[in-house]
Amino acid sequence: MTESTSLVPDTPINVGISSCLLGQNVRYNGGHSQSRLCLDSLSQFFTFSPFCPEMAAGFGTPRPVMRLIGDPADPRLVYSDNATQDLTEQLQSGFADKIHNSGELDGYILMKNSPSCGLERIKIYQDNGHPHIDRGRGLFTEALVARYPLLPVEEEGRLNDAHLRENFILRVYAHHNFRQEVLATPSYHNLLQFHSSYKYVLMAHSQAAYKTLGRLLAEAHQQPLDELLPDYLQQLMAALASPARRKGHTNVLMHILGYLKKTVAGEARQNMVEVIHRYREGKIPLVTPLTLLRHYIDREGSDYIRTQRYLQPYPEDLGLRNQL
Repeated sequence: MTESTSLVPDTPINVGISSCLLGQNVRYNGGHSQSRLCLDSLSQFFTFSPFCPEMAAGFGTPRPVMRLIGDPADPRLVYSDNATQDLTEQLQSGFADKIHNSGELDGYILMKNSPSCGLERIKIYQDNGHPHIDRGRGLFTEALVARYPLLPVEEEGRLNDAHLRENFILRVYAHHNFRQEVLATPSYHNLLQFHSSYKYVLMAHSQAAYKTLGRLLAEAHQQPLDELLPDYLQQLMAALASPARRKGHTNVLMHILGYLKKTVAGEARQNMVEVIHRYREGKIPLVTPLTLLRHYIDREGSDYIRTQRYLQPYPEDLGLRNQL
């Protein structure tokens, strides 16, 4: 897609992040867990809003190691060497303002294994000192997800997986675009325009969601707008929650190719079909058939197909589709 038709925001997107991942010395041992991925790569596209709930709650650094204990459904925070002192309320008071003021964020990157920031698999200990089989979330992350259930969140460590990194960033941009293009000036027209641009992104992730949301919008005017918009966003983010598979991408690539059947010669289209099949077989990355398709779309494609965000759902400089 040419620069003139790019639908990618040209300003950085606001994303929350655990302070230690930016190299701030806020961990229990006085150190940090600096993420080169966040600092060297993602910082070019995101404006990071760092936060450490434990420091905000006044625990200071260095500090004793903390852990979660008790009922996995409602754990308490304590020091590992003193389970009699309940620190839960102090921590929650420390992050209350941050939770309240996070409505302008479009994503959050969290530190793994933290009793405050961990996204999943956090140990919750029994009275005998052994962890429960059931694992949980850090207390700050639990509150963040409860308040903003559609906000894209991910642990920094999981972002080293190419598919999880691509999926998280895709969701961040979708969340941002929906807020800017629909929620900022709510109307049925703006919702339909947004959905039209994301149709093939949806198709790649879930045929079922693609059809369900299509039916929802076909009857859009039967539902009040203030009910329709959160319903749509919930279904959209649920559909994008997991990375798209090769089968889904292949299906979309073939659909897009269909828009060129009247403008591109048969031999060139057959060459593109062969390239798409090589991608489906895992022999080449997704960027290869996409680059070829976009070459012809820029020259011969319709305005409708040029506005499909599937072709460029985030900045190309991230290089995400080179590894899919």
